[in-house]
Amino acid sequence: MSDEKTTGKPSRHSLKPLLRLLPFALRYRWRLAAALLALIMAAAATLAIPLAVRRMIDFGFTQANATLIHQYFATLLGVALLLALASAARYYFVIWLGERVVTDVRVAVFDHLLRLDVGFFETARTGEVMSRLTADTTQIKAAFGASASIALRNALLLIGAVAMMVVTSPKLSGLVVAAIPVIVVPLVLFGRWVRRLSRSAQDTLAQSAAFASERLSAIRLVQAFTEEARAALIFTRASEDAFAAAKASTKARAVLTGCIIALTFGSIVAILWYGAQSVLAGEMTGGTLGQFVLYAAFAAGALGELSQVWGEVQQAAGAAERLSELLDTKPAIAAPAPKRLPTPPRGEIAFEAVSFAYAGRGPEKALNGFSLRVRPGEKLAIVGPSGSGKSTIFNLLLRYFDPQTGSVRLDGVNIAEADPRDVRARMALVPQDPVIFSTTIAENIRYGRPDASNTEVIAAARAASAAAFIAALPQGLDTEVGERGITLSGGQRQRIAIARAILRDAPVLLLDEATSALDAESEQLVQEALDRLMTGRTTLVIAHRLATVRNADRIIVLDQGQIVAEGCHDDLVQAGGLYARLASLQFMDGPEAATVPAATHETVSARSA
Repeated sequence: MSDEKTTGKPSRHSLKPLLRLLPFALRYRWRLAAALLALIMAAAATLAIPLAVRRMIDFGFTQANATLIHQYFATLLGVALLLALASAARYYFVIWLGERVVTDVRVAVFDHLLRLDVGFFETARTGEVMSRLTADTTQIKAAFGASASIALRNALLLIGAVAMMVVTSPKLSGLVVAAIPVIVVPLVLFGRWVRRLSRSAQDTLAQSAAFASERLSAIRLVQAFTEEARAALIFTRASEDAFAAAKASTKARAVLTGCIIALTFGSIVAILWYGAQSVLAGEMTGGTLGQFVLYAAFAAGALGELSQVWGEVQQAAGAAERLSELLDTKPAIAAPAPKRLPTPPRGEIAFEAVSFAYAGRGPEKALNGFSLRVRPGEKLAIVGPSGSGKSTIFNLLLRYFDPQTGSVRLDGVNIAEADPRDVRARMALVPQDPVIFSTTIAENIRYGRPDASNTEVIAAARAASAAAFIAALPQGLDTEVGERGITLSGGQRQRIAIARAILRDAPVLLLDEATSALDAESEQLVQEALDRLMTGRTTLVIAHRLATVRNADRIIVLDQGQIVAEGCHDDLVQAGGLYARLASLQFMDGPEAATVPAATHETVSARSA
């Protein structure tokens, strides 16, 4: 997922993405203040040490100064204790803040992802998105945690040390200031290099994670086609690419650290040599030079630490940039000023001259000038060959997508002007391939209505003819079903999905071949439950098996995104055409075959021949 693809803008080598996350930290202002206070106390305690050292050097260690020396060391012990307490407080508050910010960012990104339109997930790779949600959020922990603590501590120490160096010896400090550009310019240049390599390493790692996630989620297919070795080889190559990118990033950080330390300490040694000449010439005392040396060492050490932290901050900025891309992605399905749907709901549906084509699938339209009106409480069946637009009707009705032209109305309101959540709250869906989550059966059924009681869950399971097989499981409703319900059969998963829809009790029911995975006995029981559920509800049924829709109030026949016929089963069979051909294929050997027009039989026979 490139920068341009997600945001339309090229990547910028700056720390702005980290500033984007600053509001997450500002939620905890008092902890920020406590951390800052602890940082200041620790820096002040550290900076007080050279003052005592200078006094001891200049006044010497004589018996006459014994009491004064005791006082100095007692003071130093107090300073050390203060430094220890302040450092402990600094570590706790800053690390706590880092963990808290990462948690909040991860929650915010996931919440935002849940609100993105289905079209986003059709182009984005789930594994890469998960890499951003996990690996990248962990990466930014350093920016608001340990690295932030080290950076702030050393920044304060550097400022304080430089200030005290100026107070101690303005002449030597002037030489230090002259050396600063020699150190800072490489820091900036190398920092940009590290940033680019870090971003490349994160992108490469995300690609390998996406591949692994995709193959593991389809492990049965991989093993069925004996593709284990090739998948392992591809993942190995992707992992090696990720390692190579990480190695390049690490090498860049190592070069950056080495150069900064060499330049820093080299400059300091040259300046201290000059100071030693001043002591020999009697222009300053040994204690003053010692004090300056300590402050210079503090400044050099702080600058060296900052050079290392700068590389980590650049890495965190790359991760924050990738997270910002997700947060900046706007859902295509939204309603800025949503209209309220009327209450109580009627379940009236209307498609008005709707045309729709899926992005990235060529110019062919899934629906072309499609118009349909479904009365409240009507049971409508939708049939047609694959690719005729049946599933697209459900996709538009659930507002996964908006049509390019025309409108879809629910109870008289154009759903493009309504809140998608309000629209979907009035619908219950039973897909052909039901989604079962890795939790208990009870929680999977309760997904239809999270506040439902156990009694209501049991009633829904019974109505879906699922109670018998659930009772036979070791923990009944509390049985864990594994990832994607792998421990259940296809028919059992479908009955749980039906129970979920029954529990939702929505005014509009959408059934996408809801009984396709059931055996004959279970299908009859579930069909009876669905018949009861359909009473008083608007129901749209996508059907490939025409035997399941013969009792529909109305059947529409789709072909190439348009309605080519509609009516009841018997009328459509007698009229010939596409429906009759489909019926003859399914009922060739049954009693329905006698009702199919002879011309249709001849056509089918000719095709079979």
